[in-house]
Amino acid sequence: MVRLQTLTVAERIRSKFETLTRAERQIANTMMENYPVSGLGSITAIADSSNASTATVVRLAKKLDFGGFPDIQVALRREVEATISSPITKHNQWADSAPDSHMLNRFAESVMENMRQTLHQIDPEEFNAVAVLLSDRKRHVYVVGGRITRALADYFYTHMQMVRDGVTLLTSSSNTWSHNLLNMQSGDVLVMFDIRRYERDVLRLAELARSRELELVLFTDQWGSPAAKFASHSFHTRTEVPSAWDSSIMPLFIIESLTAAIQNLSWEESEDRMKALEVLLDETGMFRKFI
Repeated sequence: MVRLQTLTVAERIRSKFETLTRAERQIANTMMENYPVSGLGSITAIADSSNASTATVVRLAKKLDFGGFPDIQVALRREVEATISSPITKHNQWADSAPDSHMLNRFAESVMENMRQTLHQIDPEEFNAVAVLLSDRKRHVYVVGGRITRALADYFYTHMQMVRDGVTLLTSSSNTWSHNLLNMQSGDVLVMFDIRRYERDVLRLAELARSRELELVLFTDQWGSPAAKFASHSFHTRTEVPSAWDSSIMPLFIIESLTAAIQNLSWEESEDRMKALEVLLDETGMFRKFI
């Protein structure tokens, strides 16, 4: 059971969107357009922007399990504070409220809670659609990460290029991205990683890729990278742990699950490619043999 008080406003909207009325969906869409800033205006401004009434805004707040619209704004302000927290600030917040149990247990409890909440937010149908998209060999796949998330991008690329051809890893230097954009064609896929302390260059690349009609698959956190507004598909994963750093365990979980799904969708082709790779590895003598 997901603890309601730990859900972001965006997560509540996504989880209840299908239950909302047309007018309530208009307000929800307005709030998500430039999240979280869009929700920080006055109730009248949000109602007017959504062609809805202030009474409908209040009803939406109630459906999202808030006491009223002011409670939504309190939650959004806390989210803004959380997304701009530096690692030092984040550590100090945990240290002030840390329980006496061992770090291994505390960390494990946070990871398990992250797993529960991440799985609650992921739509299996969207996951399947992304797997089909990435297994389509007619589409070239590009992968990019930021200062920290480049490790996730590299890991995903390493597995993807073993499963299929037509995969390119962009360097973490944005100076080279214009050259990659030259090769990107309509219908190609850009897999992007961006978690809090979101990077301006990643946002700009997402915008440019969308203008070139690429399919953008975004891995982000529970608050959501600004690049999400350009994404065809977004995976919002929980990253909070008792550490100065955000956790990469949930994005890694989705990466490995997706790779397995892609591999299964086109196993014959993937198997041939992996067999050829094993021959090359043997020929280069990369791995030590004990027999």
